[in-house]
Amino acid sequence: MSLRGWLTDVLSRYLAQPLAHYELRCRNDADLLKAAVQKGDVLLVEGDQRVSAVIKYLTQSSWSHAVLYIGDELLRRDEETRRRTLEVFGDQSEHLIVEALTEGVVVSPLVKYIDFNIRICRPHRLRGDHLKIIMAEAIDSIGLRYDVRNILDLALHLIVVSILPGRHREEVLRLGSGVSSQVICTSLLGRLFHKIGFPVLPTVTYPPGPLGAADERRSLWSLIARKPLAPYTGLYRRRHPTVLTPRDFDLSPFFGIVKYSVVPQRSFDYSRIEWAQDLGRDDLEYEQPKEDESTG
Repeated sequence: MSLRGWLTDVLSRYLAQPLAHYELRCRNDADLLKAAVQKGDVLLVEGDQRVSAVIKYLTQSSWSHAVLYIGDELLRRDEETRRRTLEVFGDQSEHLIVEALTEGVVVSPLVKYIDFNIRICRPHRLRGDHLKIIMAEAIDSIGLRYDVRNILDLALHLIVVSILPGRHREEVLRLGSGVSSQVICTSLLGRLFHKIGFPVLPTVTYPPGPLGAADERRSLWSLIARKPLAPYTGLYRRRHPTVLTPRDFDLSPFFGIVKYSVVPQRSFDYSRIEWAQDLGRDDLEYEQPKEDESTG
């Protein structure tokens, strides 16, 4: 192994080490999660590794990892792929995800993150034919290597952005090694959605005038005749997949947030919650500052 390869391996293993403490904010129910998630959904994860802590701190976000839900797509491939999938994942084969880890792009069961804080981000009105492209591309990406340089460049970029005033910041066009066979979790997902022209969190330059004015000027006849809609007002610029972070999927207006709960929402009644006994009055009150005797 070359020196560079050895250093990369050492760094990857260091970043993958788990943290000493992790707090699960809400217990996840596997059955409800499987019922709520759909193919093409992006799941954000608050990870428990050293690299997770770095990403969360630099992005000022809870989310450190992003994965793509592919469901039973591997079972729909050729017979050999179906056989191997069932052999490896068994009864979890219908609920799988594709993710980029320090060891590379792999397939994992959805329940892998059942004991982590997670969030479902759903691409708004994703077309069926585009979903098929994303599924195919995601499966073809399995086996790609992890781009350690991308994560280091991203960390350095976020540090610089947090220090420099806005007028001195330079827009970064791309980060990482530049090798197409190496990705991180968000650059992998960014590639997939960019391929079909679906926006994650682009920069948009709007023309003068009220937002959405072009749509308001459409005639009643054009609505009845269902003429093709004009392009959205504004100039959209893609951000390179290597500069995306998990937070971008959470902030994106083009991804809806799907929340599910162990309590069925239709029957939820907060008045039925059994709260822990209140602490004593003295424990609940803040300690009052002592009066300064010199001022009376």
